[in-house]
Amino acid sequence: MTQFTEDQLVQLKENARNTLIETLGIEYQELSTDKVVMTMPVGPPVHQPYGVLHGGASVVLAETAASIATAVNINPETHVCFGMEINANHIRTMSEGTLIATATPFHKGRSTMVWHIDLTNEEGKTICISRCTVSVMEKRQ
Repeated sequence: MTQFTEDQLVQLKENARNTLIETLGIEYQELSTDKVVMTMPVGPPVHQPYGVLHGGASVVLAETAASIATAVNINPETHVCFGMEINANHIRTMSEGTLIATATPFHKGRSTMVWHIDLTNEEGKTICISRCTVSVMEKRQ
């Protein structure tokens, strides 16, 4: 595993331009090799027809946090990562505010990493819990 650098953070943010991350307003709050915190604003753009947070938007935030958590644990010059599997249990709804995703590791291996992601509202109440497995692969030459 390599140490995450400020240059890599700049590159992660640059890579997010014109992607779903940017479209949903997902932002980086904390990045370390054992904890990643990301936020997403909740309002009509991420609502389902009943006016509350769409579960799919929660899953996007969860997988993004797990993928970024994996990315800060690998050498971006030699490896890439991709989500392999994700599950989510939606515990309660929310219609506005900020959804906060905190990813912490279950397992950090050479070819896969498994992350637990807690998604909470600003008051710390659980909105969703998720587990995501991320594949780590060598870049093709």
